[in-house]
Amino acid sequence: MFAVYAARIDRDQPLAGLELGERPAPESRPGWSTVTVKAASLNHHDLWSLRGVGLAEDKLPMILGCDAAGVDEDGNEVVLHSVIGQSGHGVGPKEPRSILTERYQGTFAEQVAVPTWNILPKPKELSFEEAACLPTAWLTAYRMLFTNAGVRPGDSVLVQGAGGGVATAAIVLGKAAGLRVFATSRDEAKRKRAVELGAVEALESGARLPQRVDAVIETVGAATWSHSVKSLKPGGTLVISGATSGDRPSHAELTRIFFLELKVVGSTMGTKDELEDLLAFCAATGVRPVIDEVLPMDRARAGFERLASGEQFGKVVLTNP
Repeated sequence: MFAVYAARIDRDQPLAGLELGERPAPESRPGWSTVTVKAASLNHHDLWSLRGVGLAEDKLPMILGCDAAGVDEDGNEVVLHSVIGQSGHGVGPKEPRSILTERYQGTFAEQVAVPTWNILPKPKELSFEEAACLPTAWLTAYRMLFTNAGVRPGDSVLVQGAGGGVATAAIVLGKAAGLRVFATSRDEAKRKRAVELGAVEALESGARLPQRVDAVIETVGAATWSHSVKSLKPGGTLVISGATSGDRPSHAELTRIFFLELKVVGSTMGTKDELEDLLAFCAATGVRPVIDEVLPMDRARAGFERLASGEQFGKVVLTNP
């Protein structure tokens, strides 16, 4: 079958290890199901995999892709939860959890196999392209906001780095949930788009906010860390799920963190139940993922290049005929 895969690890030029071509179709195994992929979306996780982060050399070649929506063996339209081993279903109770493509072949292919437990019905209100955006970036944002930040309608939130998949999701979900959302970006066009999506104000990176906020959604890392901490109210919560600019900020702001009793919470992906809630939330409210570009699977390299450049606003989606 046709697939998009990591053939080599290159920490400095990750796209040098990206290949498009034929790979073996999934083999049947107890407790697993094969899904015909209709749409799959790119994440920074895929770029990190090409750098060897979370993907060992002995697992190569590895078909990339965490997210997908498609059709199961019985003809049902489905969405995949991409955390494998969270429940023990299909892998055994002692296997540690992993994200699809760390141990098992991913979704950038004509077919993908996952534990049957990881398959959820796709709401009829969502297209395959929309549904394929939800299991990683949108689920991550959902968990960051509503589980780990614990915000409620009327609270204020800062979303750093408007334009990325998690950041755009957080803006849209926050607006829909009645939050007062502020956003930052170095790019004027992205700031304008953030306001169109529901941010009350979008500022340049590092700019002083009109008010301190209850929570910060942080995916940028070192470049915005100090600003994130300084933007919180006393007792506020900083939730971090990524560090695209690096994980070693020049100022950790430890004094401010303990003096103002701030909370710093790490967040990774989300549970199957949270994905089910997110799917239902989108179906019921009309909230839809922000899609930057839809490309056929055989043009995946162009999608990776766009993601690597940071030019995208929202999700890049790959489709099969």
